[in-house]
Amino acid sequence: MTHTLKRKANQIRKDIMKMIYRAKTGHTGSDLSCADILVTLYYHVLKIDPQNPDDPERDRYVQSKGHAAEVLWAVLADKGFFEKEELLTFSQYQSRLIGHPNNQVPGVEMNTGSLGHGLAVSTGMALAAKMDKKPYKVYTLMGDGELAEGSVWEGAMAAAHYQLDNLTAIIDRNGLQITGKSEDVMGIDPLADKWRSFGWQVLEVDGNDVDQLISAFGFPNEVGRPKMIIAHTVKGKGVSLAENTPEWHHYVPSEEEYTAALNDLDNFMGGTSHDK
Repeated sequence: MTHTLKRKANQIRKDIMKMIYRAKTGHTGSDLSCADILVTLYYHVLKIDPQNPDDPERDRYVQSKGHAAEVLWAVLADKGFFEKEELLTFSQYQSRLIGHPNNQVPGVEMNTGSLGHGLAVSTGMALAAKMDKKPYKVYTLMGDGELAEGSVWEGAMAAAHYQLDNLTAIIDRNGLQITGKSEDVMGIDPLADKWRSFGWQVLEVDGNDVDQLISAFGFPNEVGRPKMIIAHTVKGKGVSLAENTPEWHHYVPSEEEYTAALNDLDNFMGGTSHDK
């Protein structure tokens, strides 16, 4: 299982690079850091049906880190929410696949990109499930730079107040944002202690390690407490030129850089650039 998920994440990273290079736009480093998280969610955790994306019993996923749209498009296409050929239209005129998630695309629960909103909306979704006595669970992914938004902490308080143990949030803790190191821009450490003080159950994992992610998602939520997974990742993971490089937050590679990126991914677990 984990070997399959690791190969899938590698494939998704290739799809991301191809989309961004073709479209000449995209949040490259941000996509690459969270690919393992999305793959673990969509291929191992979420109870969803691409043939019935509006199933009222479905689990909900909100990508609050909406600027990393390319990774979401690649995963949704691979899962069958829409044809993979549509990825060729990314960021083109009249395409549904724009630079941030929008709910005109099957599988997208809400429009995101204005940072700080995803946790609050996910809290509302989880509260609705409790009120309606529905079994579905809610998941949301945030960036660490996003935590400077005050609405995140309003959502954190509300989720604990309403004892939403059907809610899991994930922070892509790659330590970088568009203007530099997250701790230099707006320090958020000690991060785990902050979330515990807000009444959350907190787990910390290597967010680029599928085995650790599976364990964290599978770890039962404590009764009456929402769960926070702090996923420590490498920005630009899998592409040596991009790793831990702030400039690759939103970056279009040159032809030489694109070739080098695919070569890096080819060498990861013996993949090939012809993988579909």
